[in-house]
Amino acid sequence: MNFRFTGCLPLTRQVSCGKDTVQDNYALLIEDVREEYLSTQQNHPWIVGFSGGKDSTLVAQAVFAAMMDISPSRLAREVHVVANDTLVESPLVVAHLLQSLREMREGARIHGLPVTVATTAPDGAQTFWVLLIGKGYPSPNQQMRWCTDRLKIQPTSRYIRDQVAENGAAIILLGVRRDESEVRRRRIDGYGNQRDSRLHAHNDLAGAYIYRPIVDLTTDEVWELLASHPPAWGGDNSRLIKLYRDAAGGECPIVLSQDDAPGCGTNSSRFGCWTCTVVDKDKSLQGFVDSGNAQYAPLIEFRDWLKTIRNDLSLRQGRRRSGKITVANGRLVPGPFTIAARQMILARLRETEAAYGSRLISDAEIETIQRIWAEDLIQQNQKEYSLE
Repeated sequence: MNFRFTGCLPLTRQVSCGKDTVQDNYALLIEDVREEYLSTQQNHPWIVGFSGGKDSTLVAQAVFAAMMDISPSRLAREVHVVANDTLVESPLVVAHLLQSLREMREGARIHGLPVTVATTAPDGAQTFWVLLIGKGYPSPNQQMRWCTDRLKIQPTSRYIRDQVAENGAAIILLGVRRDESEVRRRRIDGYGNQRDSRLHAHNDLAGAYIYRPIVDLTTDEVWELLASHPPAWGGDNSRLIKLYRDAAGGECPIVLSQDDAPGCGTNSSRFGCWTCTVVDKDKSLQGFVDSGNAQYAPLIEFRDWLKTIRNDLSLRQGRRRSGKITVANGRLVPGPFTIAARQMILARLRETEAAYGSRLISDAEIETIQRIWAEDLIQQNQKEYSLE
């Protein structure tokens, strides 16, 4: 079973927990993780889903601290810390994420821990820009969040499936908590652990199991532990705390299934892709600008513009990419952006790059986009010729 905290007062009451209480709570967390690591029921590899946010950071800290409390001869279980880079992450967030991964990798090396640090990313033909500008997918919204599956679920799921194929099974450690939202609470309660176990089977990935070390912690308790305990791999959490303070937000969590997708691209989830048009406003990026990072203003302007053009029918084709015409409730459902619209979006993106002062799209993506345009133009010309 998962441990429960001993009653630390919420930080929102502006009353700090006693030092002994915080220490006891941290010790309980480490012991829980240590016991599960040393489980005699199985020795499947662990995959720690790491987004760089507060919850996944605390889980990673607990794993490192627990392993450092185990004698080297008993460190038989492999641990993978896996982060997902959508390639359109908020720049400050991805900088923090990559720095954290470097620190973890070095900490594991110094302490001789069997930890592999890895990053997943979408396939070259499935990046945000290739799908949006190349194939003309309309900007994502609540009804059509094609980005979640292609940028987040598929890359990380491939990594997990590889581990399952190699080891027979794998255990995914997630920083999900009941306290995050009522929706999250209901979803967590819907997945009961196996009898006498901290694990439950993943709903979509065969051979994968979920372990949620901090499921019963409140947000205030998470911050209390992070503020009072530095990472076992070295350094402190000041960079993370500053990131949240500047953005006044929360991270877009590791997403492994469509059930988890509501945590990404909602008004309550603010660390994520800077291109996200699912939310009304990018509160975290605006928070960074308001905190003195004016260089990100061009990104906000581009995102806002991209959201406004989504439903402009003059920029959309009448047919889907399959060639089908879709009608719902007596109204035409428009297809992808026209090639002219895609060219306009790319031109606007390159202007945004110039204003931002750094690359936002790779040469490889541009080459793939231009190839798709050429193929689409050939196909369109063939259809027009066949109608003559």
